[in-house]
Amino acid sequence: MIVPRTTREAVLAKLRAKVANRQPIMISSAGSGLVAKLLEKAGVDCVNTFSGARLRANGMGTMSMMWPILDSNQQTLDYTEQDILPAMTGDAFVCACLNANDPLRDMRTVIQRVKDMGAPSVSNIGPSISYVDKDSNIYKVLVQSGITFDNEIEMLKLAREMEMVTIGLAFDMEDSLRLNAEAKPDIFCYHAGTTKGGERGYDTGETIEETARRTEEAYRRVREVHPDVILIAHGAALENPEDGQYMLNHTSGHGFWTGSSTERLPIERAVLATAQEFRALGFPTRD
Repeated sequence: MIVPRTTREAVLAKLRAKVANRQPIMISSAGSGLVAKLLEKAGVDCVNTFSGARLRANGMGTMSMMWPILDSNQQTLDYTEQDILPAMTGDAFVCACLNANDPLRDMRTVIQRVKDMGAPSVSNIGPSISYVDKDSNIYKVLVQSGITFDNEIEMLKLAREMEMVTIGLAFDMEDSLRLNAEAKPDIFCYHAGTTKGGERGYDTGETIEETARRTEEAYRRVREVHPDVILIAHGAALENPEDGQYMLNHTSGHGFWTGSSTERLPIERAVLATAQEFRALGFPTRD
C-alpha cells in the first residue's frame, strides 16, 4: 500500500480554519491500527502514537512507559509505521510522540524517519521528564544524568526547522512557559494529569471544575509568551464527553486531547460487557 502524505502547511491551514470557525480540534491517542481507523472515521483531527498508547493496548497503564521495559522510540517508530499509518486514509494526520532524551539516537535522524514514513508531526510526550515531580529525588537524579527538559525543547525546535508540525506538552506552569517561550510549538497541550477511570486510571479526587480552572490559568499564562499557539486540554478529570464539553464551555482553548478516554476506557467497557453477555449463555434445558 501507499501511505497518504501531507505537509505542515496543509495541516496548519486546516487547523487554523477550524479555530477561525470555532470548531473544536480533537487529538486522540491510538495504540493499535483498529483504534486509529475508528478514531479517523469518527472525525478526529490528529491521531497520536507513543509508547504509552501501545502499552495501554496491552493492558498496562500509560505511566508504565516510564519504567525501562521497552525502547520507547523504537516502539513508537515501529508501530506507527507498521500498524497506524497503513490503517488510515489521510483524513487525520499522525503525530509521533518521541523520547527526546534517548541517549543512543540522533533526534534529527529519528524525526527524518518519522517524516519519511508519512507522519508530518512530532511531540515531546514519549515520555517527557515533565511527568516527574520536580521536588522528587528521581527528578534530581534524572537531570544530573542528562535527562532534561532542555532536550525536549531542542527537539521541538529542530522539528520545526525540518518542516514538521510541532505539538508541545507539559505538566506544570514552569515547563509550560519555558516550552512555549523557547520552542514556539504550533500546538500546546496542557497535561492536567493522568486520566482517571477504568482499570488503570489514577483518580486524585480532582473535579472537572478544578481541571478546567487549572487549564485556563495555564492558557492565560502561555498566551503571554506565545500568543498564536493552538491550545489543547488533556487529562485529570477530563474522562468522558460531558467533561470535554465542560472544558470547551469553561476554558478559552481550541479543543482537547483524548487518550484513555477514547481508547483504553471504551475498550475495557465494551469488551468486558460483550464477553460477559456471551459468558452468560447456556445450553437449552432438555427434558
